[in-house]
Amino acid sequence: MNQLIESSEVSPPNRLHAQWPIEGLAQGFFGRLGGVSRGRFAGLNLSYLVGDETASVDRNWQIARQSMPAGAAIARLNQVHGAEVRCVGYADCGARLEGDGLITATPGIVLTILTADCVPLLMVDAKSRVAAALHAGWRGTLAGIAAAGVDAMVALGASPAGIRAALGPSIGPCCFEVDADLAARFADRFDHAAHHIHSGRAGKAFIDLRGVLYGQLVRCGLDSDAIASVGPCTRCAGDRYFSRRASGGNLTGLQLSYIGFAAGSGS
Repeated sequence: MNQLIESSEVSPPNRLHAQWPIEGLAQGFFGRLGGVSRGRFAGLNLSYLVGDETASVDRNWQIARQSMPAGAAIARLNQVHGAEVRCVGYADCGARLEGDGLITATPGIVLTILTADCVPLLMVDAKSRVAAALHAGWRGTLAGIAAAGVDAMVALGASPAGIRAALGPSIGPCCFEVDADLAARFADRFDHAAHHIHSGRAGKAFIDLRGVLYGQLVRCGLDSDAIASVGPCTRCAGDRYFSRRASGGNLTGLQLSYIGFAAGSGS
């Protein structure tokens, strides 16, 4: 899994991106720096649903949209920690759909997800011009959202061998300590998961969620060299990323990840 680093050219606000030289594609993983929110939401909080001031979130969206294709329609989700992936067109961009994944083959649509420790997963097939954005917390990962996302892309004409994937900033194996029973569920569900679990305190274990997702994607047919891990552990880098674990489990802001083709690209 290739490790990418942050580019100083895109800060502030801080934004990471996968190094994909694909014409017309816009994609990235924002952190918390560069916005106007205050308090526990300080920085570029892009969620209206966590208690932040609406005017601050409005301004943060204005800042974020400067990195997206001009005039793009924004597709958003009411994320529910599951494995449902929604295929969207322009008509779907006016409402907040329920699910944890978005895919599209329509240029001019930007797919977005919000996270604060969960794994943001962006995927693209350059040939079919199909893009996907997935929200992969432990529940979604256990439910197989990575495979659901690949299957949905294939249904739109993508090829697993042609898909590139980027696993964005999220809680790392250094900090994602869970009950040992939950770790055992991962090991039972996925034959590769045991390689991404190590012992913690009594009755606890640490899970590498990005590692588990990487294994799922390889088993779906993606080339291992086409899967990148982008950015740090969000808890360790809590000064640059929103993290529920870093905030002691308290409600905090959410950072945005996005992907989409500019209107008219590839035509």
